[in-house]
Amino acid sequence: MRLLIKHITKISILLLLISFTSFGQQNTTNSSDDSVFVMQKSPWQAVLMSSVIPGLGQIYNQSYIKAPIIWGIGIALYLGWKWNNDRYKTYQQLFYENPGLTKYQNVRNFYRDQRDLFTIYMGIAYLLNLVDAYVDAQLFDFNVNQNNYTKQPMLGIRVNLK
Repeated sequence: MRLLIKHITKISILLLLISFTSFGQQNTTNSSDDSVFVMQKSPWQAVLMSSVIPGLGQIYNQSYIKAPIIWGIGIALYLGWKWNNDRYKTYQQLFYENPGLTKYQNVRNFYRDQRDLFTIYMGIAYLLNLVDAYVDAQLFDFNVNQNNYTKQPMLGIRVNLK
């Protein structure tokens, strides 16, 4: 009970700090209607495309080199899952045929755990694919060029004027 109260207190303090930081980021500039920023790429469309076919959101964002990397990681994780699942089924059959031998049970459990880990890895890779598509679309209009006069990096965002 004491541990629960301690965790609830920590979570309450964290939520309180988060609420204070959100109030500190209010926009105080006078916005005029003469300049409007229009995003070139829609982040949610990139996420939707990547959720249907992993890597398609990266192609939408014109990050063409990322799509084959995502596909390669996905194929490698699937092959690892398949290999461990095949070994698991083999040792499961051997264990059922020889119920007295615990070595088959131990090996079967090992391959089941490895298969389950690969399932988790595939889920993490899928979620990272979605996050990458979203962030890449958000930062599509962001560029860093070098100022020719000062030779320093210069941050810039494209703004379309009406």
